[in-house]
Amino acid sequence: MLDYYKELLDIDKCEFIKKYLSVPSLNRIREIGYFCGMDYASKDIYDFKEYVSRFDHSLTTALLTYKLTGNKIYTLAALFHDISTPCFSHVIDYMNKDYANQESTEEYTERLLKEDKELLKLLKEDNIDIEDIIDFKRYSIVDNKRPKLCADRLDGIILTSLFWTKDLDEDLLKDILNNIDIFINEDDDEEIGFTDKDIADKVLIINENIDIFCHSKEDNYMMELLANITKKSIELDIIKYEDLYSISEIKLLDIIKEKSNSEISNLLNKFYNIKLDEIEELDLPYIKKRDINPIVCGKRVNR
Repeated sequence: MLDYYKELLDIDKCEFIKKYLSVPSLNRIREIGYFCGMDYASKDIYDFKEYVSRFDHSLTTALLTYKLTGNKIYTLAALFHDISTPCFSHVIDYMNKDYANQESTEEYTERLLKEDKELLKLLKEDNIDIEDIIDFKRYSIVDNKRPKLCADRLDGIILTSLFWTKDLDEDLLKDILNNIDIFINEDDDEEIGFTDKDIADKVLIINENIDIFCHSKEDNYMMELLANITKKSIELDIIKYEDLYSISEIKLLDIIKEKSNSEISNLLNKFYNIKLDEIEELDLPYIKKRDINPIVCGKRVNR
């Protein structure tokens, strides 16, 4: 299904991007899962349809951006927007107590990009300044404040509904991609919107379902559980915080498992084997709300 999605995004037409796909900083996130380390969690809680990495999300976000804009700088900013994602992704935001925004790890973006000599060489060949792709948030097509839509957000909806909530099929995926365009919003910024209200309504329903999943007691419990495992492992010097940016998720879990004490072993056992009826309700602070209010045929939808 992931390959089908890439085909719909005309990956073969985005020829210039291919040489960037093997640079070290981007290669690192091939082994960082899109679903925050939950690919390795109890199968009674998570049953993902397919493994999706942060690399996959970065690529499809870039392809979506290029399909809509044909702009190389926007596309590369999209391709590298998740470059600072650590192992377990937003679990580390939980560990850092950033429940609402889930952006606590983005500070590493500039450093990781500027340290990638192969990337710098390719950008120089294309006469593109590294500064033009570091701050991806300046491009509203790539990143936009909620509840506005952007390539990152739309791609996230698509990937999550394809492989986790499983309420998006091939026909609807094709309809979505055939009915999006760029509009000028009320702030005079470019924004991705829909050309068909029925399609927009279907995406709104899909997104609402994703929000339910992400606010479920089981997802919050598992995210907090892995956050605690990671935090305790760092405190005991089993791993270092920097390892989150240099070791694959599976290897990191293996190290924690091998060197764990009895407390961490018990937590790991829960992470790997807990059953749905054993999950407890947690009293966590406000968790990030994944609301959207897209533009349809040039006008904002009010719901």
